[in-house]
Amino acid sequence: MTATTDTAKDYVGVIHSLCGLMAEIEIVGERPEKKELLLVDNHPDIFLEVHFFRAGNAVCVNLTNSPELRCGQAVRRSHQKVSVPVGPQTLGRVFNALGQPLDEGPQVPDNRRAISQASGVKHYRKTQKMELLQTGLKVIDFLTPFVKGRKIGIVGGAGVGKTVLTMEMIHNVTQSSSANKGLSIYCGVGERIREGNELYETLKETDVLKNTVMFFGQMDATPAIRSMVGPAAATAAEYFRDEEGRDILFFVDNIYRHIQALTELSTNLGLIPSEGGYAPTVFSELRRLEDRLSSTEQGSITSVQAVYIPADDLSDPAVQAISQQLDSVLVLSRAIAESGIRPAVDLLKTTSSLLTPQIVGERHYQLAGKVQAIMQKYESLKNIIAIVGENELSPADRTDYQNAKKLIDFFSQDFAVAEHLTGKPGQYFTLEQTLDGIEQILSPRPAGAQPVAAGGTAPAAPPQSAAPPAAQPHAAAAPSATQSPVHETT
Repeated sequence: MTATTDTAKDYVGVIHSLCGLMAEIEIVGERPEKKELLLVDNHPDIFLEVHFFRAGNAVCVNLTNSPELRCGQAVRRSHQKVSVPVGPQTLGRVFNALGQPLDEGPQVPDNRRAISQASGVKHYRKTQKMELLQTGLKVIDFLTPFVKGRKIGIVGGAGVGKTVLTMEMIHNVTQSSSANKGLSIYCGVGERIREGNELYETLKETDVLKNTVMFFGQMDATPAIRSMVGPAAATAAEYFRDEEGRDILFFVDNIYRHIQALTELSTNLGLIPSEGGYAPTVFSELRRLEDRLSSTEQGSITSVQAVYIPADDLSDPAVQAISQQLDSVLVLSRAIAESGIRPAVDLLKTTSSLLTPQIVGERHYQLAGKVQAIMQKYESLKNIIAIVGENELSPADRTDYQNAKKLIDFFSQDFAVAEHLTGKPGQYFTLEQTLDGIEQILSPRPAGAQPVAAGGTAPAAPPQSAAPPAAQPHAAAAPSATQSPVHETT
């Protein structure tokens, strides 16, 4: 990022005090705008972003965390805000929150947009056609329908499989959507650098990177950079949606780290925290970011967001605030993960406002109700069985308990992105195969009928293939064409 300035005309003042990332500027000359970048004399690589004004001084953030700042240094205006490159030339590239390349590629100086300004006109009450996108993951397609233009959250504590599940969705959905003018934007916020590098290499090997733009502010970055990665990626998504009419798949790992970065930044600026220790404006900032990930008449943004749960506490204020912005919440359980089931989805706590007959169909909706009822009964029977044993249950209760265990096993499956670790090929199941398998468990077929393949037993076809493997008796259409248009009733 470069900026030029008229040193005589744009003089602002001098650095009055320094504390961590905060730099307080005593305004003597021109008053800068909020969010404007200020330049320090003789240090062209240092940028100070104006956050607010206090007692005639400008409170700024040292974006680069440079140790070369000193009290008394002169500061001048740049008349610019933090911006990132947008457009076709960014496809296949990796950037940080300032729009600087992280992939050792050339700079993209042209066609930049400020990350603090949203674009596009949203239509919240407009009746729109709903399209179901199939992920090939049985538990997601069944319990949390993946609808074009909506938001789905993968919620869980540390080490339960959020990132791997997100990567598997990227692998399946991007390949199956390649023929539908879609592209992906990945936003890595505050997570491990290793995971970001592995994802980059995976997308490169599978030839998906050419239709992907990646923004990273990993855990080694300052809170200022981490808090700006989300808006930077949203700016790139808005351009493709509004200017080129593209359908965007927007992946965030991890949206909770965005809130965490805003809270750290607020502490650096000396602001008093609100309930739960979070920054006073963090939830309004979250809603502002989520509002940008919406659909317009030109295109859509379909968002998948990984959400970290601090101390496995679903009642955490930040987790609750994020969940309110999502259409579907897929909850991962540590207890299920410890039992070796992947994905470790809690079938009872997982919810979706999109699981309605109008969107998924009557058959799907009725099966979902039956599954949730059986799983609820399973939870209540576990305590009884721990005391008296399974043999003491009534025949009906014993059947429901056994069916619940079959469902738990059915929803587990191997991931393509983890094949190099497990040695097992990834599996892809169409929605029709998933529904047939659940019906087979809940209503067993007569003797002699051909069974439906259960989860974890046979690898499925990759998204590009035209039919599932011969081992699976129920043939289905190719996953690359598994978009079923239905209409939402309003």
